[in-house]
Amino acid sequence: MKVLLIWPILPNSFWSYQETLDLLGLKTNMPPLGLITVAAMLPQEWEMRLIDRNVKLETEADWEWCDLVIVSAMIVQRDDLRHVIQTAKAKGKKVAVGGPFPTSVPDFALESGADYLILDEGEITIPMFLEALERGETSGTFRTLEKPDVTQTPIPRYDLLDLTAYMSMTIQFSRGCPFQCEFCDIITIYGRKPRTKTPQQMLAEFQALYELGWAGIIFVVDDNFIGNKRNAKVFLRELIPWMQERNFPFPLLTEASLNLAEDDELLELMVQAGFRAVFMGIETPDADSLMVANKEQNTRGSLVEACHKITRAGLKIISGFIIGFDGERSGAGQRIVDFVEESTIPEAHLGVLTALPNTAMWQRLKREGRLIDDTIEEQDGDTLSPQLALMNFVPTRPIEEIATEYIDAFWKLYEPTTYLKRTFRHLSMMQGKLQTNTNPDHVPPIAYQVGQAMAQKVGIRMLKAISWRYGVLRSTRFLYWKYLITLIIQKPHLVPGFLTILAFGEHLFKFRYEVREKIEKQIADRRAAIAAIGSVTPPDDQSLSSTAKSQSEAAA
Repeated sequence: MKVLLIWPILPNSFWSYQETLDLLGLKTNMPPLGLITVAAMLPQEWEMRLIDRNVKLETEADWEWCDLVIVSAMIVQRDDLRHVIQTAKAKGKKVAVGGPFPTSVPDFALESGADYLILDEGEITIPMFLEALERGETSGTFRTLEKPDVTQTPIPRYDLLDLTAYMSMTIQFSRGCPFQCEFCDIITIYGRKPRTKTPQQMLAEFQALYELGWAGIIFVVDDNFIGNKRNAKVFLRELIPWMQERNFPFPLLTEASLNLAEDDELLELMVQAGFRAVFMGIETPDADSLMVANKEQNTRGSLVEACHKITRAGLKIISGFIIGFDGERSGAGQRIVDFVEESTIPEAHLGVLTALPNTAMWQRLKREGRLIDDTIEEQDGDTLSPQLALMNFVPTRPIEEIATEYIDAFWKLYEPTTYLKRTFRHLSMMQGKLQTNTNPDHVPPIAYQVGQAMAQKVGIRMLKAISWRYGVLRSTRFLYWKYLITLIIQKPHLVPGFLTILAFGEHLFKFRYEVREKIEKQIADRRAAIAAIGSVTPPDDQSLSSTAKSQSEAAA
């Protein structure tokens, strides 16, 4: 069998870092870990080609070569997913589809023309698919309620990737999260009992990347790395000597819940193991909104103090924030801005709340008659036009108020001088010195030496570009050189992190213009649509607040 594994195009977003990638001469942020893991589960005698459409597009020769097309996708890739499926079918190819989005909304892939749906987790459903192929079945849907033992998951086929195209590599330690945040689809897909790989598995994956020559950031892409704290500590205690023996060959990044601040031992182990940064879903400083979202773990103490503790321990924080929760008071956007400034978090990813398919929030809003986006799933009864939706549900305060606050907060968070000052304050708070040259006698593989030389070239290019933009073109020039020299003298080990954060800022400075234009256009379109289509009485539902009902009537 000749298989073409395709990863669809990701639209521009917080996580795309397109301006940063262009600045560094790279193609895309992260590789499709799911697809290369699937590749490791397929019969290894099969011939495989990976096409990451964010790196390069498939050719006619690729289409002619393959017998089967396998596509994975997240919800943000749905437009290109449809395009890939329809293109493959037009060329007479069989198409198998899986991943988070098809698992949540399988009808989308079927309606686009997919022959096989390999849903849920592949350790169980891929063997089912292979057995169907052996029987000669030309279509089928393969599902399971069982959660697989990830200790049996093979090492991903990193060899299928063009390592020179990516800003970071990805590894997964665990699946699932113990918390019950209403808006999150992780527990819907992977469950609330975190399942972890063994330390030996993880070290084998790190070793594979090391021997292939990767010398950049590795993102441990768990949705909550500390969901199982005991197993995380066991793994870290094994990872530390591995990293020390190889002189910490790559910086590590992961995602974790804020209760990391409650475990001093875990914090220390992460820093000792080479973790440099952690993404945290803080969501909002408003305790009432956190309770509504069932994110009670963020209400157990001072959010600012928790962030400061994590930063002082030596971890840079990247955070996620959301505006638009039920019962949210006016001024939420400014409160987020104030919190970010007080906590000194440089990168604060701000989004408008969306109801993801099949989450607890989706189900609740559907019962209340408040879902207004019928582009994913048809609603019962009269549906509201998707063109009216800045959000895909009716919020409990005026939608234009939320939109205005969102634009304003986004603009303030990514004003270059403010961002630069916040970055320096964040790094200044970090204590301790990073260990790197712990084994001077170690000689890395030739491939790693080549990768390291390439990474150094990217670093030099970043230094030149950032120094030109911050140190010459902008009014930040005096502060930039002051901060850079201060760090070189006082904390030289933080200089690469300083430049990296500023490089990420380049994307966010530009992206805010796109966000403002998009939201303002949606506001204008919404006003025009309301004026054009008249008034329809929405479903009566006692659970809706009077404010939400009036908005539903206006939108309808």
